[in-house]
Amino acid sequence: MRNLISGASAGAILLCLAGGAVAADLPGKFEGVTIDAKLIGGQQYEALYARIPEWEKATGAKVNVISKKSHFELDKEIKSDMASGNTSWCVGSNHSSFAPIYEGLYTDLTPLLPKEEIDAFVPANIAASTVGGKLVMLPRAQFDVSALYYQKSLYADEAKKKAYKEKYGEDLVPPDTWDEVTKQAEFFAAPPNFYGTQFAGKDEGIVGRFYEMLVAEGGEYLDKDGQPAFNSDAGVRALDWFVNLYKAKAVPAGTTNYVWDDLGAGFASGTIAINLDWPGWAGFFNDPKSSKVAGNVGVKVQPKGSSGKRTGWSGHHGFSVTENCANKEAAASLVWFLTNEDSQKLEAAAGPLPTRTAVWAWDLEQAKSDPYKSEVLAAFQEAAKHAFPVAQTPAWTEISNAIFPELQAAIVGDKTSKEALDAAAAKATEIIKQF
Repeated sequence: MRNLISGASAGAILLCLAGGAVAADLPGKFEGVTIDAKLIGGQQYEALYARIPEWEKATGAKVNVISKKSHFELDKEIKSDMASGNTSWCVGSNHSSFAPIYEGLYTDLTPLLPKEEIDAFVPANIAASTVGGKLVMLPRAQFDVSALYYQKSLYADEAKKKAYKEKYGEDLVPPDTWDEVTKQAEFFAAPPNFYGTQFAGKDEGIVGRFYEMLVAEGGEYLDKDGQPAFNSDAGVRALDWFVNLYKAKAVPAGTTNYVWDDLGAGFASGTIAINLDWPGWAGFFNDPKSSKVAGNVGVKVQPKGSSGKRTGWSGHHGFSVTENCANKEAAASLVWFLTNEDSQKLEAAAGPLPTRTAVWAWDLEQAKSDPYKSEVLAAFQEAAKHAFPVAQTPAWTEISNAIFPELQAAIVGDKTSKEALDAAAAKATEIIKQF
């Protein structure tokens, strides 16, 4: 789909709104309107925000940024606003993991934007931006789903290929299933100097990884009534994956305390064979200034579980419009502008994964002269097809905080997987009752 806005030509094209009842000239004319916005802060976002004057010039409206903070600090502020009823501001930064928490705060964008524009996004991102049947945010070019990084030289080593074939009766190739990851992680491990793989072992990191492994094993986190369902046979299989690798010493002993930065540093140190990780690390891993595996990194789509589903816990940033905004049409126009093709190309050029289908094609074209970047983008484009959001419950964060110690207890051997999951489900049930 061709871009709808280019500098001074903004607003030149007339499109029909969803349902065809009303027409909207994007970005539209909103003389004298001021849009109050609460935005995520950080240097990496400033290039995008520098485009806001273009929208102001094209529409005649003004944007008043009344808050600019980290997402966690912004979350606290927004929750305080909801508690006090102070929600007359119009545009807010959002995230697919946070969106279910803000029940009633944000409006449905579907009737405010052309269907063509909504359809231009990757369907999985739109699905993850939809809560309770309402499209509560438009995704930015900042989409996260994990793919598999690996050291290519391990798979080219003739001695290793021969030994692996003799042990497992299979060729040594980059894994496509989690069963293959397990075999290879144990095969490559040579503790304490080298390990087959690793995982985030605390806080939301271990909960998210368990959650996606649960889905790949055919299980569900919450049932149709919103009650915990992870203490199932699929849940035991999922947790056993972590338990067995830890017991086999195929992962570092400290992995139960690892968070994302530890994983990135671990793979870059050259001491990890296979690493499930986020797209933001791709450049870091292949930079000789930061990584000992630079020039030796392969990337492929994340593996499948026993159900045939691939892991794909994902999240993305976006922008939303409040129900109490006095001019939802102007606010929706701003949200569209900050996520349109020009905006996404600007962000994607710096590395983040786009959420518009056309920008994926553009990004791949730009990377043709860079074999590694082409491999990364192709892998993550395929990974995105299997992406799914966290369970859509406002209690996600509180449940995560309560159950990760139980997952840890199973991993280090203090409880069986079933005992840990039953205890975690009991805690989660009480939290859901409170909500």
